[in-house]
Amino acid sequence: MATQPDVIVIGAGLIGCAISHALSRNGAQVLVLDASAPGSGASQASAGVLCPHIEAVPDSPLQQLGVASLGLYEQFIARVQRDAGLDVPFVRDGTLETADSDEGAAHLAQLAPQLTAQGVACTFADGRALRELEPLVGDTQRAGLLIETHGAVRVRDLVEALRVASLAFGTRFLEAERVSQVSTRPGVLLVRTHANRFEAPHVIVTAGAWSIRLPVDGQPAAPTHPVRGQLLRLQATAAAMLRRVLWGRECYLVPWGDEVLAGATVEDAGFDARATVAGVIQLCSAARALVPALADATFSEVRVGLRPGSPDALPMIGASHRAPGLIYATGHHRNGALLAPITADLVQRLVTDPGATIPAAVSPSRFAL
Repeated sequence: MATQPDVIVIGAGLIGCAISHALSRNGAQVLVLDASAPGSGASQASAGVLCPHIEAVPDSPLQQLGVASLGLYEQFIARVQRDAGLDVPFVRDGTLETADSDEGAAHLAQLAPQLTAQGVACTFADGRALRELEPLVGDTQRAGLLIETHGAVRVRDLVEALRVASLAFGTRFLEAERVSQVSTRPGVLLVRTHANRFEAPHVIVTAGAWSIRLPVDGQPAAPTHPVRGQLLRLQATAAAMLRRVLWGRECYLVPWGDEVLAGATVEDAGFDARATVAGVIQLCSAARALVPALADATFSEVRVGLRPGSPDALPMIGASHRAPGLIYATGHHRNGALLAPITADLVQRLVTDPGATIPAAVSPSRFAL
């Protein structure tokens, strides 16, 4: 009979695997439960963009968390690669955000000095200067902002490396174990699946969009909701090799050699994880407008993930006030790749020291959890 684990992690996506690695390398006995294979949910449809200064409100809690997490990434990747003995493709060569309107160009022009004042290396460019930064950008693009601190990571490779590294430290992964309920018992938490029950003093909910389906002692679950995201894999010709991540108004493009990831739709479709003609057309049209040379790219694949949204667009990271030993790490929406290092760090601290400080903006207590 297997020894009772110190920690049960519910969900084997990027966040769950990052947490299992952090905990197990710190000496904890970890059991990870998932209804399917590690990384087969939202993580397999992630483009891996690491861009805290795009889309987030300046100096907001989400941006602050993203900037802090990005600052951990080099050490995070180096540690995972060393522990797993695997390479994880990762770049910090910047993102080029573009604007296709005068209003958008003016916004980027205003943003550049604000970022510079914060110590963020960036360059505003329009006209010929924009084409010098990225010759393939379409004529519809009026201006661009190169944010040099941004980057990208191959999420599928990262999840696999985290899984292998976790195994090396003794973590157990059990697939086909869909968790249906968590309940409290004196000194432990009881986790029930369709066929089994498991106990541990600590349980981490990293079930993504499915966290809404995990009640604790019959009380309301974490208020996540699924947001469908479709992502295209394209094989670019020699004439369409991008220099770095390109972020337009309607899509972003992430180059890995001759492969380009084009993402991503944001759809309220419930738990419907189908790829759709409308989604593919939307992304193909947006990618072609941003980089016309991609019209001749080979269509390789469409991937679909259900990202975990939250009512206030912020993740839930922290200890439950209802159930001692229960910790939430869910609701990351489109920021799972960016926030993985800091989420794992915060959860590891909480398991080691229940009194550890967590940013109030992401505390589960705001939803009475």
